Amino acid sequence: MTTFDFSGLTPDLILDAIESTGIRVESGLLALNSYENRVYQFLAEDKKRYVVKFYRPQRWNQLQIQEEHDFAAELAAHEVPIVAPLTISGQSLHMYHGYFFAVFPSAGGRQFEADNLEQLEWMGRFIGRMHGISQSSSFKHRPSINIESHLLIPANELTQSTLIPADLHHPFFTILEQVIELTKKRYNDSTHIRLHGDCHAGNILWRDGPTFVDLDDCRSGPAIQDLWMMLSGNKQQQFIQLDTLVEAYEEFCDFDRSQLTLIEPLRAMRMIHYMAWLSKRWNDPAFPQAFPWFAEGRYWEQQILALKEQFSALQEPALEL
Repeated sequence: MTTFDFSGLTPDLILDAIESTGIRVESGLLALNSYENRVYQFLAEDKKRYVVKFYRPQRWNQLQIQEEHDFAAELAAHEVPIVAPLTISGQSLHMYHGYFFAVFPSAGGRQFEADNLEQLEWMGRFIGRMHGISQSSSFKHRPSINIESHLLIPANELTQSTLIPADLHHPFFTILEQVIELTKKRYNDSTHIRLHGDCHAGNILWRDGPTFVDLDDCRSGPAIQDLWMMLSGNKQQQFIQLDTLVEAYEEFCDFDRSQLTLIEPLRAMRMIHYMAWLSKRWNDPAFPQAFPWFAEGRYWEQQILALKEQFSALQEPALEL
């Protein structure tokens, strides 16, 4: 079985895998920004640019990845602007020497501007369209956002981490436990739908409107999950942004305002899940190179402060429209 990392993914294997689909590579491979998977852009003999994505082994199984692809294809068929994998010889998911991979058309564009209200309005409409479609069915194989996967398991992984300085163990785990307990009280299993799951500025390309990329983290969860990461700045700025998003969203899909109380619990879950993700991936050589600060005491001191701020945010009244 292929190991959890990419130690066996050599340049020759990448090229051979691509050509096993019938696509002939003309240019070299340009590595794109991705830590969880390995993603490369290339020019093919047909003079078109493509992107190949190799999935991290042992993370998602075949059915889960295929469900991601089917969701992308469904959205694309309804003209939601999303980069969906190409279907080649009747299939979108391929395997070569133990690695699952997919080929995508290369999409260009600049980064979405989270503080641009006009762009936020566009995003609200397109997320509303996406959710209107996603409510028509449910995931059978993809997991959901829940307390177990995004709080308890990550917390256990952090207790086993050797990267947290010993002298910071007590203050870090004390505030971590407080945040977890309060988040458990504030988060509830409201109506779950199929989500993008990781809908932030880095996963949106902008060119005459937004294009969604990377459904790698698509899950079931509350609709607000695909909206709250669009918010930035102070409370007043977030209120204006949220009002803009929701008004545009409701042109295509009803929005349950009771889910506004889930924003801070979801933010806390993302913070804790992210720390545990970095710790779990630390043996992958790409991670110490990309996140050298993660092993420094200063980072963990900052996380203690961030968790204290989040603990306070969890106790504040939720945003209202």
